[in-house]
Amino acid sequence: MSEDILINVTPQETRVAVMHSGVAQELHIERSASRGLVGNIYMGKVARVLPGMQSAFVEIGLERAAFLHVGDIWEERPQAQTNGDGARAAQKPIEKILAEGQPLLVQVIKDPIGTKGARLSTQVSIAGRTLVYLPKDSHIGISQRIEDEGERQMLLEKLKKMVPADEKGGFIIRTMAETATDSELLNDIQYLRKLWQDLRAKSLSAAAPSLLHQDLSLAQRVLRDFVSDDTGRVLIDSRENFLKLQGFARDYMQNVLARINHYTGERPLFDLYNVEAEIEKALARRVELKSGGYLIIDQTEAMTTIDVNTGGFVGVRNFDATIFKTNLEAAQVIARQLRLRNLGGIIILDFIDMENEEHRNAVLTEFNKALARDRTRMTVSSFTQLGLVEMTRKRTRESLAHVLCESCPTCGGRGEVKAARTVCYEILREILRESRQFSAREFRILAAQVVIDLFLEDESQSLAMLEDFIGKPVSMQAESSYSQEQYDIVLL
Repeated sequence: MSEDILINVTPQETRVAVMHSGVAQELHIERSASRGLVGNIYMGKVARVLPGMQSAFVEIGLERAAFLHVGDIWEERPQAQTNGDGARAAQKPIEKILAEGQPLLVQVIKDPIGTKGARLSTQVSIAGRTLVYLPKDSHIGISQRIEDEGERQMLLEKLKKMVPADEKGGFIIRTMAETATDSELLNDIQYLRKLWQDLRAKSLSAAAPSLLHQDLSLAQRVLRDFVSDDTGRVLIDSRENFLKLQGFARDYMQNVLARINHYTGERPLFDLYNVEAEIEKALARRVELKSGGYLIIDQTEAMTTIDVNTGGFVGVRNFDATIFKTNLEAAQVIARQLRLRNLGGIIILDFIDMENEEHRNAVLTEFNKALARDRTRMTVSSFTQLGLVEMTRKRTRESLAHVLCESCPTCGGRGEVKAARTVCYEILREILRESRQFSAREFRILAAQVVIDLFLEDESQSLAMLEDFIGKPVSMQAESSYSQEQYDIVLL
């Protein structure tokens, strides 16, 4: 089945949904106020060198200084000092490479996430449709996603003939090059060289910190990276951006031009294809399975855990068959949820325990098969002794929840609040503490209505006992603006 790509554009944000068989498989959102930084190239200034961590903080004009590790600093060295696959050899200590205040040309390789600043590299790479240009490295490589060895050798030989022997820069062949013509490859080479020459010229006169090059917009990156032979249509609901995409495709991707369509229907594009409902589901903690089972997805800064439960599914034969069928369905749904939610980092999957070794292998095979469509690099382990599957998924941008949501002001992101009774007992202890420190005529409790109601009913005796003990009256006042955990004690 072919894929359709839907692009919804407003002045505030651009949203992209990759549809497969009429169901959303990936969601990408880019907001004008917080556009992603990966791929941006800056003239930065070294703010601090940390020899103990072999890293440095670099000012590039953002709220937080960006992070540069010694392993991401490129230095030109003789071929003898590099290993066989072209990887860089061990480097000098960072304190002998960088100094505070030094200007430095850097590229963002990972967006700021949570409290962490952006991650940088001095090995600049500029992506085209079929190639990635490495202006500082003469290495010619090829994407690992091109698995056929004959195809790999053919593409490498073709590119080497197009690149002069004295070429200073190197290239990495992208998966899109498999179907590219010679002219498309040559156009990409010329475009990337020209872009780098312009960027270098700009860097000579730029003050640090300053932005030298910004990556393409989300809609343009979709054309460059997502559109393939399997793509049926690219629907965009903004005429202005439709014309821009047409111009972009006309310059760089002629074969994509016919697939770009302007959506003019009265019904919103994302409503028509049920994407809005999918976004709401992708923000929920619980995901229902068609069999009656369900997933519980908990995302924390350290890792994401996904728990599989049978729920109301009882099966038709026996309990083992019920568990097996639920886990098989869960494997497919989990793979889709990872893409939809853009979950990254360490992910722990807790499938329902299976005694049968063949069932475990079948579930793992189904899971890896469902992951094959994912564009993000991953590693998946076998079942551990505890029956868990451990995996990692490369985290290059914020998850969907981090883009669209923020921590609850009531619970502070914990996902739970103190019970009203717990707050009542805290208030009683606080009044007792203050009565020993201050001489007040009366104590007044300001709290949420649910806490005040508890003092008036179940805990009225506790409050009366406290009044007798401290010898002072205690009054109450409900505050509609207070959260359940919030309270104040006023001394009158």
